[in-house]
Amino acid sequence: MLVTYLEASRDLCETDSILFGAALAVGRIIGAKLSTAGRATGQSSAIPAWRIRIEERIARARALIGRLICFRSGNTRPRIVRTVRMAFAGTNVSLSQPDITQKLTERIDDLKQRIAAWGKRIRRYTERLTRFNQNRLFQSDQKRLYKPLERPIVSGTGPAPNQADTVAFWRSLWSEPVNHNEGPWTEVVASQCAGITPMDPVIITPDDVAEAVRRAPNWKSPGLDGLHHYWLKGFMVCHAVLARQFQ
Repeated sequence: MLVTYLEASRDLCETDSILFGAALAVGRIIGAKLSTAGRATGQSSAIPAWRIRIEERIARARALIGRLICFRSGNTRPRIVRTVRMAFAGTNVSLSQPDITQKLTERIDDLKQRIAAWGKRIRRYTERLTRFNQNRLFQSDQKRLYKPLERPIVSGTGPAPNQADTVAFWRSLWSEPVNHNEGPWTEVVASQCAGITPMDPVIITPDDVAEAVRRAPNWKSPGLDGLHHYWLKGFMVCHAVLARQFQ
């Protein structure tokens, strides 16, 4: 049955969909736990768990700093006092001792330094992730990379150009025939390249496809199509189709 569908495949996209469907059918038949999440949707943009924990620590530290400052300013509401006592729990600091203001200032400075360290860690990760995504996007789609980096278009405030002048300017560039003289160097290059033997055409065979997928890891994380290399090895009938479509 798989051979029938593969023979009717017109391009690599259809072949990929057929193989993915076959792999999904095999998984359901044998009762394997399957997950198609992420197929053709790109990588997940979920925030790492460690970053969520650090952001929660920063939020708690900022809230604690606010209450310590309120207590230092003379606010003695029960909730504020209870929070301050919890902040100094496990220490020998008492709220009634004479140098409590200095202790509060030291505690606030300590929390601010921790927040700065946590924030710097998140900032380093964000900068590294941005560089990584930009490098990967530069290799795959440079247009998408440069588009957000371009300056916003600023419309001119002066008078609009005359339509007739604009048409005449571009017509003089593109509509007038021009005879270009390339010079004698083109003939020299042509004579030097005349003796070069053309490269033999590359013919991709099913054996080439089989050898390529043989070296690939079976269950390595797949691409956007969600198809692991294991299925390319197992469905050997697809090698001839892939060789023909890659040709």
